[in-house]
Amino acid sequence: MAVEVKKCTVEEVQKLRGISIETFRDTFQDQNTEEDLYNYLEKAYNTEQLTSELLNQQSEFYFVFNGNDLAGYLKININEAQSETNGEDALEIERIYVLPQFKGKGLGKILIQQAVERAQFHQKTNIWLGVWEHNQAALAFYKKLGFVQTGAHSFFMGKDEQTDLILTKNLTKE
Repeated sequence: MAVEVKKCTVEEVQKLRGISIETFRDTFQDQNTEEDLYNYLEKAYNTEQLTSELLNQQSEFYFVFNGNDLAGYLKININEAQSETNGEDALEIERIYVLPQFKGKGLGKILIQQAVERAQFHQKTNIWLGVWEHNQAALAFYKKLGFVQTGAHSFFMGKDEQTDLILTKNLTKE
C-alpha cells in the first residue's frame, strides 16, 4: 500500500481530534485512571484547543495515510511553540501517534523523516521529544533512530505526576 504524508488543515480538526483521542487512549489507558485519562483528553484534545494549535504558525501537523486509511499523525513545534526552551536550533516533536493496527509498518520512521525534513527546512540542527519513562517500546524505537537522553521533565496526568525523558537527535551528525 502507498503511504502518504499530508499537512493537516484547520478544516480537518474533527479528524485530528478523533485520531488524537483514539491513539492516546490506546497507548496510555492501562496505566492511568479513567478519570485522569478522560480529563486529560477533554483538555488536550477539545476542538478549541486543537484549532488554536492548528492556527499557530510555529506548529505543524501532518497526517500519515496507509493507502486511503488515516493511520497516524505528527505534531512539530519550533521557536516559542515548543513546550520547553531547547534553543533556537531545535525543533520539537510534540506528538507522533500511530493507530495500533498500523504499528510495525514503518510509519513512525516516515513521520520522523518528515520531522527531520521540516527541521532542515527551518534550519534547525536538533530535534527533540519527550517520552514517558515507562513507554519502553517508544524509547527503544527512538534510540534505534539515533535519539539520546538529554534530560527529563514532569508531565501531569490529572494529579499523577509522571516523568517524560527528553530525547534529542543532532542532525549535524547525519
